[in-house]
Amino acid sequence: MVKLAAFPKCFMDALCVDRSMSIFEWIDLASTLDVDGLEFYSGFVDSLDDPTLEKVQQALRANNLEMPMLCYSPNFTIADPAKRREEIAKQNAMIDLTARLGGKYCRVLSGQAYPDISRQQGVTWVVECIRACLEHAAERGVLLIMENHYKDNYWHYPEFAQKREVFLEIISQIGSPWFGVNFDPSNAIVAGEDPLVLLEAVKHKVLTMHASDRYLESGTLEDLKTQDGVLGYASNLKHGVIGKGLNDYNRIFSILKGAGFDGWISIEDGVNGMDELRQSVSFLRKKMKEHFG
Repeated sequence: MVKLAAFPKCFMDALCVDRSMSIFEWIDLASTLDVDGLEFYSGFVDSLDDPTLEKVQQALRANNLEMPMLCYSPNFTIADPAKRREEIAKQNAMIDLTARLGGKYCRVLSGQAYPDISRQQGVTWVVECIRACLEHAAERGVLLIMENHYKDNYWHYPEFAQKREVFLEIISQIGSPWFGVNFDPSNAIVAGEDPLVLLEAVKHKVLTMHASDRYLESGTLEDLKTQDGVLGYASNLKHGVIGKGLNDYNRIFSILKGAGFDGWISIEDGVNGMDELRQSVSFLRKKMKEHFG
């Protein structure tokens, strides 16, 4: 059964940077949405001690919400092997956190596209690091999901595997029942590529999906290629209400349905507030009913 989760894109800094919002406040606010669960980000919880995590679980249960997915951003393209080992350890800690909160999916990425790292070297390191996490994931009953990513909010450089051919090269080398794909159609668009082409290539590996929509406030998609030195997302790229942007959700859901998809869809929206997030929830509920029953 396909389920719907929400991710608080509009409250990222409040939850992770200035801490003006607590995770408990977000859970209470999200309980007013028509969703089945909440996707967490690694920076949402100040402390990973057991009493804190138990309180988080209690808050979720009290609001009839699951925590199915944890969004994490490992950086496996660091040249220093000791630091890559540290990144593996951090990823494994997030796998533990996912399991502790009752989740089944933990995101994994490639890392930043440092200018001095070749494609061949980067691919080798990423594949080695993800493979190094798989046994830990299997022991915890957690699936690693690699996202076709654009850029983490708090990274300097874009995603190393932002381009389809690099992404596919990496995932083709990781054959494990504990590994799959978190498909994000908007990230393909901002990489200057067709999300449907990528989806067709990975549809049988898709375990989860990030739902969002994007539009360009100015310029063209070509302009995004000059944004490599920008922290976070390019200024001319905007999130919008799902169903009103560039993504064709009828086609996306039709492809996923045909591939037997039965995972979670998590909304990465609401940058402009809860009203837009509610509109996106309404749109997705309608489309999910049409395509998945």
